[in-house]
Amino acid sequence: MAETISLPPPRLRGPMSIEAALCLRKSIRSYRDEPLAEDVLGQLLWAAQGVVERGDRLRRTAPSAGARYPLRTYAATADYLARYQPARHALRILRRAGVRLDLERAALGQEFIHAAPAVIILTQVARRIEERYGKSRGARYIAMEAGHAAQNVMLQAVALGLASVPIGAFQDSQLSATLKLGPGERPIYMLAVGLER
Repeated sequence: MAETISLPPPRLRGPMSIEAALCLRKSIRSYRDEPLAEDVLGQLLWAAQGVVERGDRLRRTAPSAGARYPLRTYAATADYLARYQPARHALRILRRAGVRLDLERAALGQEFIHAAPAVIILTQVARRIEERYGKSRGARYIAMEAGHAAQNVMLQAVALGLASVPIGAFQDSQLSATLKLGPGERPIYMLAVGLER
């Protein structure tokens, strides 16, 4: 059975307004060598794709066309690579060795990735949305959802006093191999997060 880390419940109130987070958000590529606490990493992952209750339905923090949720979320730290499980608010450990150097290589040698305490990777499972909307419109909706999720992470990072940067430059095949993605799943976005140096 795969190792799972249950994350502390996400906080629903914070010390910063959304307006302040919007003003303070910027791309930062220099991080202290300090790991993120479990509750902090959990809060970032929840911001990306966490489950929230909306009346009698469960939804996620980022909007998704037709509630199809084609994104999967991974977290890489110095200690592990894990897949986020939104319904359980938990991490399923996939690899118990530092993966950040492999991520740096996949991201065309961007050195700050290796130094970041956490790298969040968004992948897509296109069939989830293409079944309803077709390939062309499905691709548009996936890109929109990835943007929503990434912005959520960056604003949550600011609210937690962290620095972050979105990353779109990577070799899809190399990143897929690092994450050991199956057929039908491919990477779409990366975000490095940590305390600014």
